[in-house]
Amino acid sequence: MSMNMHKSLPDTDSAAAFPYGAESTARSGRKRWMIVAGVVLVVVAALVGWRMFGSEPVAAPPVAVPSVTVVVPGTTEVTEMVTAPGSIAARRDDGVGVQGDGGRVTAVLVEPGQRVQRGQVLARIDRSIQTQQANRLAAEIRATEADAALADANLGRAQALVERGFISKADIDQRTASRDGARARVGVARAQLAELNARIAMLDVRSPANGLILARNVETGQVVGPGTAALFRLAENGVLEMRAQVAEQDMARLKPGMSAEVTPVGSTESYRGQIWLLDPVIDAVSRQGIARIALPYSPGLRVGAFARARVQAGTGVRPVLPQSAIQSDARGSFVYVIGADNKVARRDVTVGTVSDQGVSIASGLVGSERVVVSAGAFLRPGETVKPVLEGAAAVGASATAPVSAPVSAPVQG
Repeated sequence: MSMNMHKSLPDTDSAAAFPYGAESTARSGRKRWMIVAGVVLVVVAALVGWRMFGSEPVAAPPVAVPSVTVVVPGTTEVTEMVTAPGSIAARRDDGVGVQGDGGRVTAVLVEPGQRVQRGQVLARIDRSIQTQQANRLAAEIRATEADAALADANLGRAQALVERGFISKADIDQRTASRDGARARVGVARAQLAELNARIAMLDVRSPANGLILARNVETGQVVGPGTAALFRLAENGVLEMRAQVAEQDMARLKPGMSAEVTPVGSTESYRGQIWLLDPVIDAVSRQGIARIALPYSPGLRVGAFARARVQAGTGVRPVLPQSAIQSDARGSFVYVIGADNKVARRDVTVGTVSDQGVSIASGLVGSERVVVSAGAFLRPGETVKPVLEGAAAVGASATAPVSAPVSAPVQG
């Protein structure tokens, strides 16, 4: 028994020798639980990540499809109008200048805007020297005529004496030659006087035709000559014209005889005219041709003034769009149309007549397309949109196919 008691003492002594053994064991247990909990958390996080990013894709947020207003234009009977700028000019612009030797202007008898007749004197040039020369030639004519009369009388007397034998045949021939020479000198003097009179007449500046004085470039006292610029500009027969600069594609639609309406810049009054000539040449740089529109003279039409012409080029059936639907860039005019898949597509067009009702489309559309009315600047080809038809008329037009029946009221150009 004593031996057993002796053996148990080390246990007691051992517990007393290691007082922190139980606390260390508890701390080791907590550490193991913390490790296990960390592993569990890692496994759970891995499972959550695999569920979120591994097996199932994340759904993208829905993209809003923009709504755009469209119109189905159909077709409308429109009056084809060709509009072109240009300037007013004389149909036949005659420059009137000095025909003869010239000199100092003594009188100017007409003013711009005055109508004149063919041969009417417009200005007079000093002729005092030429008048004295004419007087001298007239005196020479009288002298030569006297010499010719004397030579003719001498020849007559000589011929009477030949029969009596007092004068020879040779004397008769000499007297005949003297008479003929005297007559010839009379003719020369008369021709010289006629020439001088013609030159004096040319000192009067005369109108070459009936017409209207457009400009006066001479004043009294001015010295003029053959090298001087035209003293007057004359519109022959008083007919003016507008030289309209027409785009190349529109030239083929015009014909001589078509009526036109010309409005000078800054004026509210229009003047009726008619195309009388289409120039056969297209400018290689501007790609424009010239249509000449004859106009009767009116005080409101001034030569050199700018004007705008509107020519009725017939009628046609065309789609008509609001002006907001038309876009333009370096390639030209275009519109955006919405296809059956609701995607935006560019459509190049040729613009025709512009009126209060809209813009007619000469080519590029047939009228059954869904055309974007506005907001075209914010769209891109290939973009998906939600088309919304504009108004009940557009809905009716889209429901009736084909959309080609012309509207009864034509668009006035």
